[in-house]
Amino acid sequence: MSATGPARPPGTPYLYRSWRYLELQFRGGVAQTRMLRWAPDWLQVGYTRTMLAALLLRPRPARIGIVGLGGGAQAKFCHRHLRHSRIEVIEYDPGVLALRDAFKVPADDARLAVELGDGAAWLRERAGRYDLLLVDAYDVDGIPPALSAVGFHRDCAAALAPGGALASNLYATDVRAHLGRMRRVFGPRLKTLQEPGVDNRVVFAWRDPLAAVPDPEAALRALPWLARLQLAAPMRRLATALAAGSL
Repeated sequence: MSATGPARPPGTPYLYRSWRYLELQFRGGVAQTRMLRWAPDWLQVGYTRTMLAALLLRPRPARIGIVGLGGGAQAKFCHRHLRHSRIEVIEYDPGVLALRDAFKVPADDARLAVELGDGAAWLRERAGRYDLLLVDAYDVDGIPPALSAVGFHRDCAAALAPGGALASNLYATDVRAHLGRMRRVFGPRLKTLQEPGVDNRVVFAWRDPLAAVPDPEAALRALPWLARLQLAAPMRRLATALAAGSL
């Protein structure tokens, strides 16, 4: 196993290689993204599968926004399996973006666009644009304050198209305070899931009230079989949690 490159300041993104995995790390031992080297499109880290369980709430999104590219796991999954979707990604860290090819993120095309920039400013310009919004942006210190403020959550809500849904990864943050700020925007249209065995929680929010808990089997049938294989368990877990209450 080896990390690439010379000594670097703490928090600088770098690659960590083993015979099986390629990882994006900010500090030794903590993987932001893990890619299986012979299956680069597979969602290897559990919370990424949980986040994409948001497809239960919006099974066929025409347009997907992603704040935080990281190693590109979710962008690659969406590009491969959601062929009807346009995917737009913003990444703040040029060091992360520079590793795009190493993680086999496809080149920009008619269905994928990846930009370097400020995610909070980027989102403010996209009112009503996204059927599905994925927020997975943090650095060595956790989620930046600009991406946990009430104003940012308002911009997230405003960026959702009618019927749109959001999934956000909560890692290295004050979860109670973060959720409190989200509830000021989304009210009861919010649900959190603890990721088994790790510190991550995934929070789901949606623009419009749910008439009923969506059927996970119907949502799964809309996906290719390799996508179903990865998302069946978290999608069913989300449906069970929604049935138990919206908060």
